[in-house]
Amino acid sequence: MTTRPTSNTLATLTLSALSALFLTGLAPQALAGTERTPLRAATLPAESAQSAETARVIVRLRTSSRLASTLSAGTRATVAELRQAQALGSRLGLTLQDGHSIAPDMQVMTASGMSSATLARRLAADSEVLSVHVDQRRRTHAAVSDPLYAGGSGFSPASGQWYLRSASSTLVSAINAETAWSLTTGSAGVIVAVLDTGVRWNHPDLDGKLVGGYDFISESVIANDGDGRDSNPADPGDWISSTENSSDATLKGCGVSDSSWHGTQMAGLIGASTNNASGMAGLGRHVRVLPVRVLGKCGGYDSDIIAGMRWAAGLTVPGVPANPNPARVISMSLGYPDDSASGCTAADPYSVAVAEVHAAGAVVVASAGNDGRKVNKPANCPGIISVAGLRHAGTKNGFSSLGPEVSIAAPAGNCVNLSGECLYPILSTSNAGTTTPSCPTHTTGGSDAAVGTSFAAPLVSGTAALMLAANPALTPAQVLSLLKSSARGFPSSGAGVGVSSCVAGISTDQDECYCTTGTCGAGMLDAGAAVRAAAGTLPIARIGETSTRIDLGSATLLDGSGSSVAAGRTLAGYGWALGDGTLARFNGTTGGSTASVSALGSGLVAVTLTVGDSAGASASSSAVLRTGPAPSATCGTDSSDGAGTPASSTTEDSGGALGEGWLAGLALITALLAAVRRRARA
Repeated sequence: MTTRPTSNTLATLTLSALSALFLTGLAPQALAGTERTPLRAATLPAESAQSAETARVIVRLRTSSRLASTLSAGTRATVAELRQAQALGSRLGLTLQDGHSIAPDMQVMTASGMSSATLARRLAADSEVLSVHVDQRRRTHAAVSDPLYAGGSGFSPASGQWYLRSASSTLVSAINAETAWSLTTGSAGVIVAVLDTGVRWNHPDLDGKLVGGYDFISESVIANDGDGRDSNPADPGDWISSTENSSDATLKGCGVSDSSWHGTQMAGLIGASTNNASGMAGLGRHVRVLPVRVLGKCGGYDSDIIAGMRWAAGLTVPGVPANPNPARVISMSLGYPDDSASGCTAADPYSVAVAEVHAAGAVVVASAGNDGRKVNKPANCPGIISVAGLRHAGTKNGFSSLGPEVSIAAPAGNCVNLSGECLYPILSTSNAGTTTPSCPTHTTGGSDAAVGTSFAAPLVSGTAALMLAANPALTPAQVLSLLKSSARGFPSSGAGVGVSSCVAGISTDQDECYCTTGTCGAGMLDAGAAVRAAAGTLPIARIGETSTRIDLGSATLLDGSGSSVAAGRTLAGYGWALGDGTLARFNGTTGGSTASVSALGSGLVAVTLTVGDSAGASASSSAVLRTGPAPSATCGTDSSDGAGTPASSTTEDSGGALGEGWLAGLALITALLAAVRRRARA
């Protein structure tokens, strides 16, 4: 993402320049084999559904205990299994049976006539027991069913969404999204604002994922939608014709270019519908995306961008209605080189806005820039999580800006080969129109291959949203600290001949180089480790790999059995709630790990899961269900493209956008928390 200045510091999107940037310094290499995706696991029964007559736990004895000493002596001599159920049971007045040993001080024990949670509490009270955990059934970390995620033969790119997978010797910079998803799939209560070119509402992969929004572009020529600021952030296209480039008073010299659909691409990376056997996977599966339009033809003004930042966080912007859906994360893939000697000081308007946004509880993420030199503005401003771009091999992209202001690095796409299809681009939602909107599509490895630090920033934003879903109390400073401390170290070898370490502060272009903590941030983004660190000892309510589509007259089973609690605690209760009883209803109990839901009408409805643990702590998560038929994917303009049409009032079945009504379902969380806490103490 680059910008073009005018006398008013006009920040502009010039993605056409990337075609030259991403080819710099690339050495021909062969694609190292197609990634195989693990088979989806069969559904296993939740622990709460197992019989109370078959309690099963893992017991770890203190190494100083008499029972453990007996085990250690026997193990050294005979390599015999630990069998201490009878001895421990007699101490507690329980009838226990031995299971397999796991380690010299750890074995499985079972009992009849009680639940696993009850047995765990009884055993934990014994002085010779160090810890005890329910021996719960687990499932493999199955990959999602979206076909573009896996890629492979017949897909473009064949590498699919390589950047979300587990890191490997080939995909060194991949962010381990599946590990994060095993903990949380996100929550509809966490909103990510995408400050960009707006969004195409009718993309099937964004159905039910968009909420509200606003268009902050103040000049109609730049807005390209017939007016200035209005309540509709739909992207009409940001192309520039040869005539405009040569003679238009505002757009002259901006460069001839097709429409980028840049905001739609950013929105898809963060929140595309996932595990629906269609399209792509979004990193924040259940998070909401708030489109805030600040860039149009030849970019956008700083003043519009800063107003958009403030509004996105729920702060007042004169002349603009209040934002009913404040964001917890603000993602900005925009900027322009800052040639000032002082950089971005604390008095800079961006810095002031960041401080205010942080005080409102929102994290700010920005791409570092694509000029291969100093970090662009606003990513160089204090408090912003600045993101540099990595190749699949973990080295810095030739185009990525760098410097001490960078916080962390993430995949930004690269092609490796000098000709033919791009091998490692970033795949996302897009539109086929070269000027005005055409049909919804996804980027490929062809002429529309997506590369740039623009695509690295949303991966960090989506990770931050998952962290906040796991721990909503995190402050912006804590999110940044945990992202840094959980990052993986940069590689220092494995690239081509002549690749050296990156250097900060020089005024010449730097092609591919080995990142350091002084040039590319604390390390490579690890979404799994970041979410795990964010959760700490809190319970996590996880709405698992179940369908979020319910046909009329049909039902779907929502699965919360993947919810988790801290070590030494057990899950003590579940509670499910629906936000709109006219669109869907529960079939049977709402107090178990699963819940059956039937569709009554067509639309979008929020569902909330609340869980509690044996220590009385509780947590909630929410998702949006599509009831009835999904809106058909239309090509070209639609009803959401009218100038000034409020996006928040777009009908649920015509644009895939959520209005304010879905938030009503989240009001039930307080009551559910209280109920689950009571159940946990019982």
